Amino acid sequence: MHPSTRKTVIGFLRAVLKRRLPFLAGSEKSLDAIYNFRAINDLYVTSGQPSEAQFQWIRDAGYQTVINLAPKSVLENAVMDEAGILAELGLKYIHQPVDFKNPTDADFERFVQAVRDEPLDRLWVHCAANMRVSAFTYRYRRDVLGVAEASAREDLFAIWAPHGVWQGFIAPRPQGSETIDGIQSHVHAQPDPDKP
Repeated sequence: MHPSTRKTVIGFLRAVLKRRLPFLAGSEKSLDAIYNFRAINDLYVTSGQPSEAQFQWIRDAGYQTVINLAPKSVLENAVMDEAGILAELGLKYIHQPVDFKNPTDADFERFVQAVRDEPLDRLWVHCAANMRVSAFTYRYRRDVLGVAEASAREDLFAIWAPHGVWQGFIAPRPQGSETIDGIQSHVHAQPDPDKP
């Protein structure tokens, strides 16, 4: 197992315990304390599942929208009323659950649309362990934004080394594929706010 994947799996188990046994959580009130927190340069912030209290920190830091790629499940360490909690905090919530055993190009296209519709500097994207999100972010940066492979891969591998179906999910799509053409046509159809 890749060292970053091992770190993420162990960290996920710790996060589950901290949510179930609050005395283990500690008192640090920093965004960095959110499980698998990672700020992606010039994009948005990613993490594993924040706790109920951490959503308030996210709001207080100025974030306005939360995208969640994890299914609502105790096994995923989900906050079961995440939508209600975020509504009370005045945060927009977009829930796009992705089956960890079957991520699809359609999931990715919905993700691209959701990200495109939000101000990036006020966007927080999470899942259970930041594994789904880091793979989606890697692909978004490479396929949509044209970020260099090495740079995008560095952020991905800081969280985990995708294996199994995830290797296929992050594999480059050939030019002319339905997914790439659909995303690129969407990107080019977006009006440039800096041009009259």
